[in-house]
Amino acid sequence: MKHSIDIRVYYEDTDAGGIVYHSQYLNFAERARTEFLRNIGFQCSDIHDRLGLLFVVRKIEIDYIKTAYLDDLLHIETTVFETKNSSFIMHQRAVRGDEVVADMKVIIVCVDTKHYKPARLPKNIKDAFQSYLETVK
Repeated sequence: MKHSIDIRVYYEDTDAGGIVYHSQYLNFAERARTEFLRNIGFQCSDIHDRLGLLFVVRKIEIDYIKTAYLDDLLHIETTVFETKNSSFIMHQRAVRGDEVVADMKVIIVCVDTKHYKPARLPKNIKDAFQSYLETVK
């Protein structure tokens, strides 16, 4: 199963030529990850306030495949590749119609809010990821 949100490309997302500026895909992906967590029952503020944990991006690989333009409607799809003790890997894609515009692999680490050191990923969150696991191809 994959989670998907729609994002409209606004003027602020583009360069002078009306093309989505490359760094905007990071913002689109961040919004999609936040909504993914919310959809499976976890808000980032609750994870921080109640559990004393944060999810921080360790690494992102982005393959820019097609150009996206002002007013395009992009679907940001999110799945989980793998979960580990204190980290997980997500696969995110920006899709326009049937075309993949950008493909992203995101490594995220769970850290405690006191020392900002890696912390065990809570079992209930790890369990909630199960239905979104994607087999690496």
